[in-house]
Amino acid sequence: MRPNARRTTLADIAQAAGVSVATVSKVVNGRGDVAPRTRARVQELLHQHRYLAPVFRHTEAIESPTIEVQFQGGLKSYVAEALEGIVDSAAESGASVVVSKASRAPHWARNLVSAGRHAVIAVTSVYTAAHLDELARAGLPLVVLDPLHLPDSRVNSVGATNFAGGLAATQHLLFLGHRRVAYLGGPTMAVCNQARMHGYRAAMEAEGAQVPDAYVRPGEFTYKTGLLGAAALLDLPEPPTAIFAGNDEIALGVIETARARGLRIPEDLSVVGFDDTNLAQMTSPPLTTVRQPLREMGGAALRTALRLANGEKVESHHIELATELVVRASTAPPREETSARR
Repeated sequence: MRPNARRTTLADIAQAAGVSVATVSKVVNGRGDVAPRTRARVQELLHQHRYLAPVFRHTEAIESPTIEVQFQGGLKSYVAEALEGIVDSAAESGASVVVSKASRAPHWARNLVSAGRHAVIAVTSVYTAAHLDELARAGLPLVVLDPLHLPDSRVNSVGATNFAGGLAATQHLLFLGHRRVAYLGGPTMAVCNQARMHGYRAAMEAEGAQVPDAYVRPGEFTYKTGLLGAAALLDLPEPPTAIFAGNDEIALGVIETARARGLRIPEDLSVVGFDDTNLAQMTSPPLTTVRQPLREMGGAALRTALRLANGEKVESHHIELATELVVRASTAPPREETSARR
């Protein structure tokens, strides 16, 4: 049987497995009355031939689509703002949204189909090839919002211009006169983190500013990373005069560590964040940061998911929305530069 010659049917799978079409149908629909060895054999064949459940082989638009939105970890400000964009866009489109923590229970994708879901939006979640195969077998389209890893070619995703954002943040600090600028970021292998760091390095290199190895520190996109990372940077023999943080939460941790050491922001240390969540305006002083259009990204993800659920083709597998530097009160010229200008 050649899986690419034509669309695989239940009859094809049944013939290859040596069972009835009814038995294959039970496996596809998650029924329990199938012997374990038979089930495993049928599931393996479904996997090999990327069987697509017929529930999504349609050309007519779904009247009242329901989209499952999954996220991992805590419901942070970043996730909340992206969800707001998804929900607003769903309301405009007449769609329903169900929000849940990412699940990897057996037959989780098939269970979503049984519950009436028509597509999945994953917010900064990691999906392996096995997860993607299960979604394909269930016939559930997937859209990843701000992917942490380079997405599989089968995955549609929505993100932001992270490199440009990292470049703009660092150029702002260099324009103010800083030359000792550090980058305190998220996970090393996270695509968004790599892009922000490369933007930082590109700006520093273009200006001829040195980047000691100790000035680039990976971590997690958390407040704790800001606390600990800033402490390590400020303990260096030649500490930075400015820190570009990989997100707003890290930036807040940096500000707290500086405060605990009696340093003033921005007189003694300039800080730039990334995301422009609500936290950026609540901190003292208000945070200079790179704005990700989180609500717009959520809306774009919802619209893409609806198109895929209706069997439509999308023009691009990846959409990037523009970032923008928002200058507030957490950045200023370094002290020696300030004194020279007086």
